[in-house]
Amino acid sequence: MQNPAQAWNALVVGAYTEKIQLNDPLFQDYTLVADEGQLSPYSSTSIIWERKWASRPDVVFEGGNLLRAPDNSIVRHENLELLSTSKQFNTRKYFDTIWATSAATAQASWFAAKIAFEYPEAWAETIRGLIIHSANWNTAMFAQLNVVKGNRTSFRNLLKTFGFGIPNLERALYSQESALTYIAQETIQPFNYKGTTTTTETNEIHFFNLPWAKDLLLDLGETPVKLKITLSYFIEPGAGEIGWKDKYRYQSHGLRFDVNNVGETEDEFRRRINIAAREENEEVNGNTGSQRWAIGVNNRSTGSMHSDFWEGTAADLATCNHIAVYPIIGWWRERKNLEKVENETRYSLIISLDTPAQDIELYTTVKNIIEVPIEIEI
Repeated sequence: MQNPAQAWNALVVGAYTEKIQLNDPLFQDYTLVADEGQLSPYSSTSIIWERKWASRPDVVFEGGNLLRAPDNSIVRHENLELLSTSKQFNTRKYFDTIWATSAATAQASWFAAKIAFEYPEAWAETIRGLIIHSANWNTAMFAQLNVVKGNRTSFRNLLKTFGFGIPNLERALYSQESALTYIAQETIQPFNYKGTTTTTETNEIHFFNLPWAKDLLLDLGETPVKLKITLSYFIEPGAGEIGWKDKYRYQSHGLRFDVNNVGETEDEFRRRINIAAREENEEVNGNTGSQRWAIGVNNRSTGSMHSDFWEGTAADLATCNHIAVYPIIGWWRERKNLEKVENETRYSLIISLDTPAQDIELYTTVKNIIEVPIEIEI
């Protein structure tokens, strides 16, 4: 993975492939480079990047496959590429093939356009967030990298190879009875001056008390449920060419999310988040229940887009409806001479709750609750 894929604010698109059908007798002695569902041979990864950089790509789309010849050389074949219109249309060559990450990026652009058309009021932060939030990995991706659930290193390699997986348009656009999505588009002021213009401090923390189908979830008991959260925002890169002299010089600010733990009351959760913000730690410490998250706090906390999920029982998730979005230090706060301390910034918070169980009216239950507007406390 090379320049400009390290750009924090960009949606970086890689490629996987399901192209494995080749009905050409001239190539019967050739073998496929990638098996079905694996990384496309055209795609790059960020495996060798330092951990402080965002894991890339963010998502993958179909990019085609390649063949290995008997002499071990690598060759293309149009059957393993995507059909598209030809750039030489006026010469009666109406169709041609497209491949590699160019093909994947074209599909990502189409995907983003579909979201923008369906939801014209969606911010760019939301569109990027929904693409990532809707994505998932297939079994071939897990097998290719020997991913073990609960092993954070293997999940980190999964992110650095496939991003968050293959986006699902239906999941990005719509909620269902057993799979609902909340979206909040908010503005936050991360920092301000403390009394004078010489001392700065963390400013706002946003607390969400979501309308939650608590009684329904309790009734479902041991039914498996998945909670997924994505936080999407844009940073302002560090002015000048200071780069990574220290970890606060590149990003103007950072945002993080946290959810109250099983058995943690709203008051306990608020105290934990507020103490962490006052102590100016980069991450919230204490009883975070960090082991419940599949990707993990450290793996998800790079870049300007953070996503993670938690699979548990409906009963465990019944009371986990308190979510906080809080800032961490950036150069807006530390470089006071640039007069950005009191800047505001936008973010999109996307939360989904779904279950494989059938005939579960999650969506209808929550829809009835949200007739009362959601209040966000600051």
